[in-house]
Amino acid sequence: MPLLSIITAAHAGRADFLPSTGESVAAQELPPGWELEWLVQEDGAEPHLAEIVEAVPQARYHANGQQRGIADTRNLALSRARGDLVRTLDSDDLLLPGALAGPIERFAEHPELHWVAARPKYLDRDGTWFTYFLLLPTGIVRPRAVGDYLVHHRMCPLHCAGLTMRTTSVRALGGWAANPRTEDIELLAALSELTPGYLEAEESWIYRMHDGQTVHDPAWGSNLVGASYLMVHNRILAIRERV
Repeated sequence: MPLLSIITAAHAGRADFLPSTGESVAAQELPPGWELEWLVQEDGAEPHLAEIVEAVPQARYHANGQQRGIADTRNLALSRARGDLVRTLDSDDLLLPGALAGPIERFAEHPELHWVAARPKYLDRDGTWFTYFLLLPTGIVRPRAVGDYLVHHRMCPLHCAGLTMRTTSVRALGGWAANPRTEDIELLAALSELTPGYLEAEESWIYRMHDGQTVHDPAWGSNLVGASYLMVHNRILAIRERV
């Protein structure tokens, strides 16, 4: 029976958000024959989230036992994944109804795909909603299209927190990169250079903005952002030289 593995890297600071994230996972309805597992990997020296996570029937929880950062934590969850597909879900985000069925159907309709990017709906800190603007045409995304945008604009044209990918493809590329700011973008950059993907038009998950997010920390916007995008740029060019 085909299986989809949801990967969530979490830490103690997400304890208030994680229950509703888990509820959104448990409420998902998949196409006939499909099952899901929710792999929650807790970062940090002291585990705090086991009781919250284990309330969700599909959950499989594990704690790092040390502080490793988001890329390592996702990769540790990836090592436990049993699914044909892996879906990223941040610990403070929510899945809307049909969020998982849509990408599964795209893979069935287009067997050549290796990734599907879902469009988010943004919930701002003041409770207002706004639309995430798409910077590439929806539908099938040819190889190199994401890389071309990244090279010319030094920003990602789609949201990486809503990616569903073939598990073997992610593993073949080494999982999430050892990149201090854009570990998910670097993975997508490599994957989208080599394989076609799909960009969905409909909003299917909620990106919850809050003061505790890493991107709102003044230290996050240091010169490491520029260096991180340079790493992405260099990886794209290296792949193009070899393929």
